Amino acid sequence: MSKRFNTINGSDFVRMMLSGADHLRRNVNNVNALNVFPVPDGDTGTNMNLTMTSGVEELRKKQNDHIGRSAEALSKGLLMGARGNSGVILSQLFRGFAKSVQPHAEITPQQLAAALQQGVDTAYQAVVKPVEGTILTVAKEAAKHALYYSRRSGDVLELMKEVLAHGQQALARTPEQLPVLKQVGVVDAGGQGLICVYEGMVAALSGNEEPLAIPATPVAEVNLAREAHAGHEHRNAQSMLATEDIEQGYCTEFLVKLVPGKVKGYEFRETEFRGELSKLGDSLLVVADDDLVKIHIHAEHPGEVMTYAQNYGELTRIKIENMREQHTHIVQTNEYDPRHAAPGLAENKEAASETAHAAAEKAQPEQELAPYGFVGVSMGSGIEEIFASLGVDVVISGGQTMNPSTEDIVNAVREVPARTIFVLPNNSNIIMAAKQAKDLVEDKQVVVIPTKTIPQGMAALVSFQEQADPETNEQTMLRAVSQIRSGQVTYAVRDTSIDGLDIKEGDYIGLSEGKIVTSETVLEESCTRLLEAMLAGGGEIVTILTGENASEDQTASLLTWLKEHHPEVDVEVHPGGQPLYVYIFSVE
Repeated sequence: MSKRFNTINGSDFVRMMLSGADHLRRNVNNVNALNVFPVPDGDTGTNMNLTMTSGVEELRKKQNDHIGRSAEALSKGLLMGARGNSGVILSQLFRGFAKSVQPHAEITPQQLAAALQQGVDTAYQAVVKPVEGTILTVAKEAAKHALYYSRRSGDVLELMKEVLAHGQQALARTPEQLPVLKQVGVVDAGGQGLICVYEGMVAALSGNEEPLAIPATPVAEVNLAREAHAGHEHRNAQSMLATEDIEQGYCTEFLVKLVPGKVKGYEFRETEFRGELSKLGDSLLVVADDDLVKIHIHAEHPGEVMTYAQNYGELTRIKIENMREQHTHIVQTNEYDPRHAAPGLAENKEAASETAHAAAEKAQPEQELAPYGFVGVSMGSGIEEIFASLGVDVVISGGQTMNPSTEDIVNAVREVPARTIFVLPNNSNIIMAAKQAKDLVEDKQVVVIPTKTIPQGMAALVSFQEQADPETNEQTMLRAVSQIRSGQVTYAVRDTSIDGLDIKEGDYIGLSEGKIVTSETVLEESCTRLLEAMLAGGGEIVTILTGENASEDQTASLLTWLKEHHPEVDVEVHPGGQPLYVYIFSVE
């Protein structure tokens, strides 16, 4: 019988990551053989392995029983050693994870799930143009399920097994999301590398020394077996594409040690820096941390990239690889000419050359309608990302001060390729427009869940069951909504008196279920009084969405207060980025 892990500490985390890194190392060639996106250069496994190796080396040096400190050490090592698209994304997944667990000596399954989700959020923010069907999708789907499953599981091992299983399912779907993968008949290499890490982590918790090795081409077995009869038994996925189709020929990576004021007029701003580099190539990743900036880009003229970057500091750890040479070597090693591939593959240049973002942007194959889809209304980039991670297909920007029209909702519903679509208004002022939109859509079943707050919308999404029928899901989601208590903190725009409260302009007012319950001149006092009122009826989980005007110090102070006054509750914090409300709270 497997040991139960109600919590894991820093030592457990070290064992999990060492095992994950080792399992990835032993499957490097299998992962490399799958590599066709964003370019067929055959080094995704190598890059991810080198990234993980750097991370665990730092982890070994600074391992600690405190999981926050161990995770921080891993994150720093991954950042410094990150190579390639998937390597940098991997480093960002664990960077967000580390930030989430930073204050904790040990974590529960719920905190582990929240950390996985924060890792996904961080990784998506780092990628200039996220493409689905990649490592990002695998991580997102695994974390989404982790959030759901953690609410009913008290065992970290059980949770990680679920993360692994749903990650594997997401990986198997990547060829349907990224046309170049379907064309060649493989799953995404970066996603498979992440699954290797998850397999190792599960093995460590299970007490198994050696996880089973993965097959090199799980989705392509039928296609490649068919080709084997033609004398190509050892073909790699890269051989199905042509070298001349690589438009940006040099994989360029380096670090910038920032030197403020090095060149007059060049002050480092990450958004502007990304924008300028995006003009010089594709597959761009920019990760800034303290005084270092990590750059990965595929460019035809890498010198231009480095010349621009030098304006901000000193360059180090420079690596430039000719991806055309890499691809040619792979093809020659396999003694196979991609121009003699399956009929139509070489002649149809558009099909053969769809790589990187062009694959996602150009190719829009017809697809069957999915059974379910979601439209949600949100305010703030962070909340929009949370809804997307929970499966919302179209997020409409809107809220208390910006209500979308009926037409906006109708257009959003029509955009979703699904037979039954759930609409989450997330504001009492939008429910009527949503119900009007339902009556105007005739070719799809539209179900409006009358959510009045963002937390209610999140609860409804988490409770959704893919295998249930629409009527059952509607009832399940309504029950979930009824169990959530929502609160918001904002400021008064005028003097008034409501429900016995004298409110002055500029006061911080706390609302619970739309009713003003507190008004204070100090933000923290308004927050704590509101939370006290919301927790009066009990609760196990408090979720905090930080607004665009919330400071890290204010949030830290709030977390300290909750720990001191309500140690029995689990607390989740997510950057909502919402305007108007400094904080949005939910209690369940």
